[in-house]
Amino acid sequence: MRPSTQFLATPDRVIRSVGQPFSFAWQRSPRLLVAGSLLSLIACWIQPLSAEETVKLESQPKVSDVTLAEDPHLGLEDVTGEAALDWVRARNAKTQGIFDPAPEFIRLKDDLLKILDSDQRIPFVAKHGEHYYNFWRDQKNVRGLWRRTTPEEYRKESPAWEILLDLDALAAAEGENWVWSGVSMLRPDYDRALINLSRGGADATVTREFDVPSRSFVKNGFERPEAKGRLGWIDRDTVFVATDFGDGSKTLSGYPRIAKLWKRGLPMSEAQTIYEGLPEDMYISASHDDSPGFERNFLSRTIAFYKDELYLIGEDLGLTKVDAPDSANKSVFHEYLLLELREPWSVGGRDYAAGSLLLTRFDDFLAGQRQFDVAFEPTETTSLAGYTLTRDHLLINILDNVKNRIEVLTRDGAGWRREPLFGAPELGTISVSAVDADESNEYFMTTSGYLTPTTLSWGVVGEAPEVLKRLPDQFNTEGLRVTQHFATSRDGTKIPYFMVASEALKFDSNNPTLLYGYGGFEISLTPGYSPTVGRGWLEAGGVYVVANIRGGGEYGPRWHQAALRANRLRAYEDFAAVAQDLIDRRVTSVKRLGVQGGSNGGLLVGNMVTLYPELFSAAVCQVPLLDMKRYHLLLAGASWVAEYGDPDVVGEWDFIKTFSPYQNLDPQGQYPAVLFTTSTRDDRVHPGHARKMMAKMEAAGMDVLYYENIEGGHGGAANNQQRAYMTALAYQYLQTKLFE
Repeated sequence: MRPSTQFLATPDRVIRSVGQPFSFAWQRSPRLLVAGSLLSLIACWIQPLSAEETVKLESQPKVSDVTLAEDPHLGLEDVTGEAALDWVRARNAKTQGIFDPAPEFIRLKDDLLKILDSDQRIPFVAKHGEHYYNFWRDQKNVRGLWRRTTPEEYRKESPAWEILLDLDALAAAEGENWVWSGVSMLRPDYDRALINLSRGGADATVTREFDVPSRSFVKNGFERPEAKGRLGWIDRDTVFVATDFGDGSKTLSGYPRIAKLWKRGLPMSEAQTIYEGLPEDMYISASHDDSPGFERNFLSRTIAFYKDELYLIGEDLGLTKVDAPDSANKSVFHEYLLLELREPWSVGGRDYAAGSLLLTRFDDFLAGQRQFDVAFEPTETTSLAGYTLTRDHLLINILDNVKNRIEVLTRDGAGWRREPLFGAPELGTISVSAVDADESNEYFMTTSGYLTPTTLSWGVVGEAPEVLKRLPDQFNTEGLRVTQHFATSRDGTKIPYFMVASEALKFDSNNPTLLYGYGGFEISLTPGYSPTVGRGWLEAGGVYVVANIRGGGEYGPRWHQAALRANRLRAYEDFAAVAQDLIDRRVTSVKRLGVQGGSNGGLLVGNMVTLYPELFSAAVCQVPLLDMKRYHLLLAGASWVAEYGDPDVVGEWDFIKTFSPYQNLDPQGQYPAVLFTTSTRDDRVHPGHARKMMAKMEAAGMDVLYYENIEGGHGGAANNQQRAYMTALAYQYLQTKLFE
């Protein structure tokens, strides 16, 4: 089958398994990925309250209930209110007035747009039937083309593409600012597709049925109105649907609470309900496994990040629970059940460590058997970066001190034989993904590094891979080198970081240095080729540093869980330790040190500004969370309570307020200069976070600028032109502050 199109959003990204290139950061290609399966377990959970406790709690005022007197900038949470938008336009105009006329900004913006629009980029593909499918944007096709070619044609330097849908033409014809948001195709003929489109790049999408041979949308076909949700094929005349069905059908996080089975010819309102979750759940979804010989249907109940339940749907639509820990990531491929543990598990007379990947036969597990093969077990320096299955092999991607290696597991009479992937490079960031797991042992492999352009290879397990595409050098790397270092955090933990700098770097404390980080949701930051970083920062003479702080996934669940909720400050202590190490090593100085991050990384930046202002001179804070007193009430914020805590639960605001930049800002304090950027169409992290922080700092007379893109969703940009503008703005701002 094709993986489910269900998705969940961290503040930073939406995790999708259809419509993304195979080289997407998360390499889990087993056929079913439960909604929470790409994220980790928190150390403890909020237990349900008794009726007496609930009444007592509800009678108490909530921390998040604030008035205009308490928060004079509360009105900026009105996303599209005229007063709020007038405020945005005024700040945008000031920022544009500074940068738009500047020749150096114009040159950088134009250079970045050429990179983003270049025909020399790698067209990543997904295989459906006899074709490779790709979505492509360039200078001519601003919104993009959905297209396909054959594997033979794809090997050519300039493949001939068959255009299936021109999104620019569609947007013009319908008067909509459509942004591509993925596709699901119907097996076995792949002549029908469910296409997801977003207005302006928001997470909310519409879904329409598309006829591939005629290259047109199906009249009176399956169609889902705009909402956060999904449609997924079961067969030609049946789909699963989880969406906004009206009042009471969404969770508190804004995702579907109800999953239904919908037959062609019936209105969606008459679709048959399969399952209703609780309002407090995060996401409910159903999906179909279309692997030949293993056709099955599944229901996923995501209770919270790192906590979900998986059910097999019977022919009578009855549910059989896959009775594995709620904290485990669960996936099903052919005859196998795979469990990625987020906490230790004792079962079947054995103890399994957190971070392990276990395999067993799915039918045996449902029958009560609890014996597993251990495909991966972590060490102090290793973690599971991902895995993919081909027809006969399991490929494990291992991070060892934030460096990849690939192992191949093959089942034989004695169990699973383990060996390195033949022909895989020893250096660089590596990811692998099956080309067509049901049919072959072929795989795609991408390799990349800070100074090494991305390379795409095709291979068959056991044979040397063949290079298909290579990104050309897109910035000057001559004289640059990459090194890895370790800083010591406040509690003694060693924190790795990568530094890209000139081989002739003078350790004189005078090098403009940009420190980047994320530190959340078990997302790992590994070396990768970024022409925009290269052109916007490295070519200008800057030093670029990426910190692998706790909260991320560089060392598996333990690294993530070490900075959850009440322990959140550890992530910021780690980042500050890296900054201090750069200063102590005389790489840079406070005058020359800047920080950048987005979303959860924007929260990181906000805390660096408010908790460690003495370490930095400038900051770029992008699509950030900043008001942690109210974050859970704004858009998708309720879905991140497992990561940060709930301000309205007794006692939790006591630790949340220690990392809430909006509340911790002292109007009399001295802080680094800050550029805030966000998007009006961001329906994941509310633009009110950036707006209110900007307003508070501006009112105190601080050195701040602001820019809000009207389109773009959480990515901040809906097309290459907007992306080039936003990226150039960030780097030009940092250059003006740190190179002076």
